[in-house]
Amino acid sequence: MYRQPKAYEEYVIVLDYLPYGYYTPRGFIRGPLAQAVGEDYFMLLELQPYEGIPLSIRERVYVGKHDISKVRRITRRLTYDELTQTAKGELPEVIEEIVTRKAEKFVEFFNKASPLTTRMHSLELLRGVGKKTLWKILEERKKRPFESFKDIQERTRISDPKRLIVERILEEIKGGQKYYLFVVPPPVRKRF
Repeated sequence: MYRQPKAYEEYVIVLDYLPYGYYTPRGFIRGPLAQAVGEDYFMLLELQPYEGIPLSIRERVYVGKHDISKVRRITRRLTYDELTQTAKGELPEVIEEIVTRKAEKFVEFFNKASPLTTRMHSLELLRGVGKKTLWKILEERKKRPFESFKDIQERTRISDPKRLIVERILEEIKGGQKYYLFVVPPPVRKRF
């Protein structure tokens, strides 16, 4: 059986900071805690900062394996439903900021995306990309690789390619997808 290699986030963006903890269906979780989204794999994480070190919403925090100066540990991976309302409200804008900052990576997706099956291409998972638009993208990238979101927009029928990427990432974060292009699939919670 093939196992996907483990993915680790280096940096996260804080979506909500809870200095005293918060209530969940499982009971009260004592703070201080923060909810954050990873920049590379868009994992939703719960962080435990060091005592006396507050975190700010939208703050970029290092959580890699070296020199963790603000975060004591990552307590667990979260599902979308476990986010606070504040975190859910911040998520779309934070995802858009990440996609804007890492535009090269997502433009490269348009250049190298491949078929998922004999009948479906991975580009078709982007809302609004049907067969006609797919063929236009494939024709244009054969001529020369796309260089930016603006280049994609000018050479294809897509009015806002960045928005399509952001929407797809948000769908994948919420879970329940058959295919995941940008997000490491959320954990499946076992119920006993």
